[in-house]
Amino acid sequence: MKQTEQGVALVRLSGRLDAAAAPQILARLKDIVAEGQSRLAVDLSEVSFVDSTGLGTLVSGLKAARKAEGDLRLVAPNSQVQRLLRLTTLDRVFVISDTLETAWV
Repeated sequence: MKQTEQGVALVRLSGRLDAAAAPQILARLKDIVAEGQSRLAVDLSEVSFVDSTGLGTLVSGLKAARKAEGDLRLVAPNSQVQRLLRLTTLDRVFVISDTLETAWV
């Protein structure tokens, strides 16, 4: 995790966000929130695939951040992830940005 100048915790993910990776990623997101960082940006630019378990992980992270009066925003999802977010209407739930710089404008 890296913190930006705006005080946002940047979480960079890579590879697959699926049932195998989800528990570790969710624990990481919840740990960040528990440490007092309630504004998170999850960089998905290097994530090649997301399944339903991965989506659930992102939603759980969002809930944890919002419970701490913050937010979790998605940065640079690829076309497969964008399609999945649209199909599940989660594109209406998450703030999605092309770049980190525009995630918290």
